[in-house]
Amino acid sequence: MRRHLKSLLAGLLAAVLALSILARAEEILRGRMIEAELERDDGRWFYELTLLGPEGRVVEALFDAETAELLELEGEILVVEDDARLAHQIAQALEAAGHAVDRAEDGEEGKFLGETEPYDAVVLDLGLPQRDGLSILRAWRAEGNAVPVVVLTARDGWHEKVEGIDAGADDYLAKPFRMEELLARLRAVLRRAGGRASDLLSFGPVTLDLRSAQVTRDGVPVPLTAHEYKVLAYLAHRAGSTVSRSELTEHVYAQDFDRDSNTLEVFVGRLRRKLGRDLIVTERGLGYRL
Repeated sequence: MRRHLKSLLAGLLAAVLALSILARAEEILRGRMIEAELERDDGRWFYELTLLGPEGRVVEALFDAETAELLELEGEILVVEDDARLAHQIAQALEAAGHAVDRAEDGEEGKFLGETEPYDAVVLDLGLPQRDGLSILRAWRAEGNAVPVVVLTARDGWHEKVEGIDAGADDYLAKPFRMEELLARLRAVLRRAGGRASDLLSFGPVTLDLRSAQVTRDGVPVPLTAHEYKVLAYLAHRAGSTVSRSELTEHVYAQDFDRDSNTLEVFVGRLRRKLGRDLIVTERGLGYRL
């Protein structure tokens, strides 16, 4: 009897801790839980969590099941660096930490990618060919692009650090640096990324709160599935531009293996029924536009 009670108590404590970790993850990452798996590795227990975060992006994180400590946070990172060797080293370190990485070797390409792709964070060198990093950062912020940015500066470039922060950088790192420090700084800006007060987008009667991943119509909350929200948020992020079916399908099924572009029509149809038929425009042969 006593053994049974101890087992029951241990189970209850584990359940309470699990709920605490899930709640903590949603609070830290500003997302809604999609999936949670308990895994064991080298004698330790971890929670592998998948959440729907700001801008409809899927966020994956690893939490210690005993301490509730956030151990690892995955995201899609843009690295804008013209030094090919350093860019390769950064990309390797980020990919080893579980991030998806895109690279740009000059300022014009970096600015374009940062404007057209919903990255979770950007590593931005300031001394770039074609267009310098500071002007890119100022342009993004002027356009309302709040993507978290870690700028890379020269060892003695204290003035660049000041200018970078004034231009809207979230953090900076002087060269040379250790990859462990870059990863730590990126984890910090990714954790803070969901809390921006400007993450509110309105399209007529429809409003998206990218911070809480909530949608309202005429002030009334509208429940959406995870995939419906991802479609809407991605179109909202590219508002005014036509998004191809293939691009939208790739974003919606970024974490899935069974990508089916035909299912996209189902999600768009549901969104029109819930939010208004005129909200999403079909550009025949091209894609969809909000």
